[in-house]
Amino acid sequence: MPLRNARTLSIGRSTVVAGVLSAVAIVVVIVTLLILSALRNVAENTNALDEQRSLETTSGAITTYIRQLDATLNDYAAWDDAAQYVYAPDGMDWLASNYGDMTVNSELFDTAVLIDMENRVLMAYRDGKPVDWSLTEYFGDGLSGLIEKARSAPAGLAPEASGFIKTRDGIAAVGVALVRNKSGELKAADTERRYLIFARHLTAEKVDKLAHTYVINGLALQPADVGATNFVSITNPVGEVLGNLTWRSQMPGDISLAEVRPRVLIANAIILLFFLALLAIGFAALRKLKSDEASARHELLRDRLSGLKNRPGLFVGLKQLLGRSQQEGSYVKLIYLDLDGFKEVNDSFGHGAGDLLIKGVAAALQVLAADRLLARLGGDEFAIALEGPEARMEGRRLCDDLLALFSEPFMIGDRVASIGCSIGTAVAKAGDIDGEELLRRADMAMYEAKENGRGRYMSYEPYMDTRREEKNQLEADLKYAIEHDEIKVVFQPVVNTLTRRITGVEALARWNRAGYGPVSPDVFIPAAESSGLIDQLGLSVLRKACKAAQDWPQIKLAVNISPVQFRNPLFASQVASILTHHDIAPQRVMLEMTEGYFIHHPERATTAIDKLKQIGVSIALDDFGSGFASIGYLRQFGFDRMKIDKSLVVALDEGGRSLEMLTATIALAKSLGIPVTAEGIETEDQAAILQLCGCDELQGYLFSKPVQPEQIFTLLDQQDHPVRQLKAS
Repeated sequence: MPLRNARTLSIGRSTVVAGVLSAVAIVVVIVTLLILSALRNVAENTNALDEQRSLETTSGAITTYIRQLDATLNDYAAWDDAAQYVYAPDGMDWLASNYGDMTVNSELFDTAVLIDMENRVLMAYRDGKPVDWSLTEYFGDGLSGLIEKARSAPAGLAPEASGFIKTRDGIAAVGVALVRNKSGELKAADTERRYLIFARHLTAEKVDKLAHTYVINGLALQPADVGATNFVSITNPVGEVLGNLTWRSQMPGDISLAEVRPRVLIANAIILLFFLALLAIGFAALRKLKSDEASARHELLRDRLSGLKNRPGLFVGLKQLLGRSQQEGSYVKLIYLDLDGFKEVNDSFGHGAGDLLIKGVAAALQVLAADRLLARLGGDEFAIALEGPEARMEGRRLCDDLLALFSEPFMIGDRVASIGCSIGTAVAKAGDIDGEELLRRADMAMYEAKENGRGRYMSYEPYMDTRREEKNQLEADLKYAIEHDEIKVVFQPVVNTLTRRITGVEALARWNRAGYGPVSPDVFIPAAESSGLIDQLGLSVLRKACKAAQDWPQIKLAVNISPVQFRNPLFASQVASILTHHDIAPQRVMLEMTEGYFIHHPERATTAIDKLKQIGVSIALDDFGSGFASIGYLRQFGFDRMKIDKSLVVALDEGGRSLEMLTATIALAKSLGIPVTAEGIETEDQAAILQLCGCDELQGYLFSKPVQPEQIFTLLDQQDHPVRQLKAS
C-alpha cells in the first residue's frame, strides 16, 4: 500500500512536472511564436515603411527635378537683358552665349530653343552645339500643349509651362516661357513674341545622382511597359506614362529577421536590443533625409552667381518678416535697388566682367547689411529687407549708405567700373500687405527714381499707382486709336527761302482722344515708344502721308520717324513696300529723326541709315540744337539735311550771342555740303535773318500752320501770291 501510494505520488508529481514542463513548453512555444509573429509583423511594417519612404522620396525627387528647371527657365526668360537681345536683330551672339553655350555639361538644362509665334525655331542648341531640327522632329507632339499653355496664361500668372515629354533623346523635363522683362512687361507686339524652351533630359547619370542624393537603392529609369514592383511613373501633361523610375527594395525587415531568428530562443533581449539599434539607424536615416531635403530647398532659394537669396527666397524671407511684424506691430521696409550703368559694363568689358561685378556688389551688400535679408532678383537688381520698430529710419540710413557705396568705383580684376544705383523703397506696417505687393511698390518707386534722374532713392507713394494707371489707360486708348484709324495726319508746308514757294510738306500725327480732347505728340509719341506701339503708329502715319502725297507730285514729303523704329530689322523693307504701294518715288521722301539714338547706338544707327539710303530716301537730322548733337554727327552719319530746332530761332529775339551761334552752326553745315531748314518761323524778321545766315528752306506759322491734306491744294494754287498771305485760318 505504501509503495502503491508512493508510486501513485510519483506518478502524480511526474504528471504535474510534465504538465508544468508541457505548459512551460507550450508557453515558450506560444511566446516564441508570438515573438516570431511580432517580429514578422515588424519586418513587414519595416519593409512597407521603407518602400513608402522610397516612393515618397522618388516622387519628391521628380518634383524637385522639374522645379529646378522651372526656376532656371524663369531666371533666363524674365530677364531684362534677354528681353532686349532676344527681340534685337543683332542679338544672336548674345543668345548663343547666354543660352546655347550654357547647355554644355550643364546640370540645369542641356537643350535651349527659341521660337516665334509661328513656332519657327530661331535658335536651337543641344549640349553646346547648334542643331537644325524642327520642334516636331525633336519633341514630337508633346510640346504643343506646353506652348499653348504658356501663351494662354491668364493675366497675373507667369506665361510659363512645364512638364515631362518624350524627345528624340529620351525623357526630359521641358519648360516653355515668354521672354520678357523682369517686371513682366514686354514691348514687343503680340505677333512678335518669342518663347524660350529649356529641356533637361533624365539621363542615366542624372538618375544616379538622384539616387545618391535621395538615398534610393538601385534607382533606374525603365520603359513604361517593363513590369516592376516598386516604381514611380513619369507622365506627360496629358497623363500618358513615358517611363517608370524603379528601385530595389532593401527589405530591411526581412534582413533583420533573418539575422535574429537563430537567436530568438536564446536571448529575446538581444532581439530587443537589435530592434532598438535598428530604430536608431532609422531615425538617423530620417534625419539625414530631412537634412538633404533642407539643403535642396536652400539651393532652390539661393542665387547661384551672387550667393544671395533669389526671388523665391526673398518671398520666403519676407513672409517670415511680415509674420513677425504682424505679431509685434512693427515695420518691414523693402529696399529695391537697380544698378545704373551695368549694361555699359557688360557691353564694354563682356559678360564675364559683368558677373564679377555682380559678385562684388553682392559682397559689398553683405558687408553693408550683414544682418538683413539680401536677395538678387535677377540681372542687376537687388533687394534688402529690414524688420523692426525702427525699420523705416534704419532703411533711410541704409539707402544713404548705398548711394555713398555706389558713388565709388568698383574694381573688376584690373579694370575700374563706375556705376551708380537707383533705389525704391516700400513699407509694410504690422503685415498689412503681403510680400508681392511690397515688392511691387518698391519696384514702382525704383522706376520713379530712375525717371527722376537716377542716383537717388524714392519711397512709394499712392500717386505712383495713379500715374501708372493713367499711363496704362493712355496706352490702351492709343492702341485702340491706332487700330481704329483715329490717328490723323496733317501737313505743314516748307518753303524756299528766296522764292517763298512751297517745296515740300512735313507730315505730323494728330490724336483727338475720345473723352479727353487733343493729345500732344510730345505725350502720345513717347507712350507709343514705351508700349511697343510705335512701329504700328509710325507705319500708319507714313502710309497716310504717302497716300495724300500722291496728289502733290511736284513737292517733297517729310515724315518723322522714331529712333525706336530703328530697332526693327524689317523697317527699311517696310518703308520701301509702302512707297512702292503708293507709287511714291523714294527721292521725294525725307525721313526726319532726332539725335538721341545716334549718340547712344552709333553703330546700329549707321547700319539703319545705310539700309534706308539704299532705298533712295533722304535722311534729315531733326531738332538740331535741342540736345547734345554736334556737327561731327552730321559728318559721321551722312545726313542729307539739318533742321534747326525752334529754340535757336526763338533765341534770336532774346539777343545776346544767339545770332553768332546760329550763323556759325549754319556755316559749318554748309561747309559739309548739308542744306539747312529752319523750323518755328513766326515773324518776317526771323525769316530775313535766317535767309541772310544761309538757310535754304523755312518752316513755321509765318507761312502756314499744319493743315488738312485738302488745304494743301489751296496753298499750291496760290503759289503766285506772297506766301505770308497763305496762313491757314
